[in-house]
Amino acid sequence: MKKNMGSVDKKIRLIVAAIFIALNLSGVVYGTLGIVLLALAGVFALTSLIGFCPLYLPFGISTTPKEKK
Repeated sequence: MKKNMGSVDKKIRLIVAAIFIALNLSGVVYGTLGIVLLALAGVFALTSLIGFCPLYLPFGISTTPKEKK
């Protein structure tokens, strides 16, 4: 599995995941939407930690820095 996420992409995903978790824990978002946001937070955190996003593959997206030759 080749990494396709750069450091900025990873940081943004972790920040968004933290916001989703904070919204849920503070009671601002609850119910079905709260559960969906927690699931998205988990996916964002997981993909950020492993550095690979499967949704980038079909579109050929990669946010990793280009290698210099």
